[in-house]
Amino acid sequence: MDFDFSLVLVIAFLITGICWVLHKLNVEIAGKTVEFFGSLFSVVALVLVLRSFLFEPFQIPSGSMIPTLKVGDFILVNKYAYGLRLPVSGTKVVDIGEPKRGDVMVFIPPHKKQHYIKRVVGLPGDIVEMRRGVLFVNGQEMKQSAYADIKADNDTCTQMGLKDCIIQLENLDGVEHVIQRVKNPTNRASFSFVAKVPNGRYFMVGDNRDNSNDSRSWEVKTVPEENIVGKAVAVWMHWDKFLSWPDFTQARSIQ
Repeated sequence: MDFDFSLVLVIAFLITGICWVLHKLNVEIAGKTVEFFGSLFSVVALVLVLRSFLFEPFQIPSGSMIPTLKVGDFILVNKYAYGLRLPVSGTKVVDIGEPKRGDVMVFIPPHKKQHYIKRVVGLPGDIVEMRRGVLFVNGQEMKQSAYADIKADNDTCTQMGLKDCIIQLENLDGVEHVIQRVKNPTNRASFSFVAKVPNGRYFMVGDNRDNSNDSRSWEVKTVPEENIVGKAVAVWMHWDKFLSWPDFTQARSIQ
């Protein structure tokens, strides 16, 4: 389970807020302690608002979104793109927008209390199929084509227990993005699959198409709307255990 930093922030907000009020009312409780915590109230409140309603940082822990996102990428997630939600509970209070096919989205999967990041391929009411590694949505092929601008990282493939990888360009109803495929995948979920997406739910698939734990393999296939965290919009830094210093040269928008 992920560490619930939102809950910690809310608790800190309440404690520092109470201390701030007590200090303003000149209530003598624990003297300097109340004054100190009260002085932190504005900072905690600002962080809570920014993180809960505007942007939240995450680090990519796995290779399921290669080549779009690498292990060690630090990303920013837009928290208002799909509506404003209360911290901790995730309850939507302001409806601003809905996920679109092709969006890279952070969410809580139906089977595990942990943040995942995948690409939205199926919207409510869609019929999602996979035929020999190629997606079809409502009977329409999401075309894949050769992509020469990016070379597959076959060292990464080897580390992940995969054979030679290839990079392809996929078109999801006009949203073009790169995916990584294995030349001869053994995962049968990559070959054939069909599911209808219920209302209020979304079908999620990783860009590392033949090595991603996503809607194709979950018992409950789709993600409910209330489990949405936000839209991943940018990489602002790369830093993994093999690097001694953060790398800001890889900052980029997420396509």
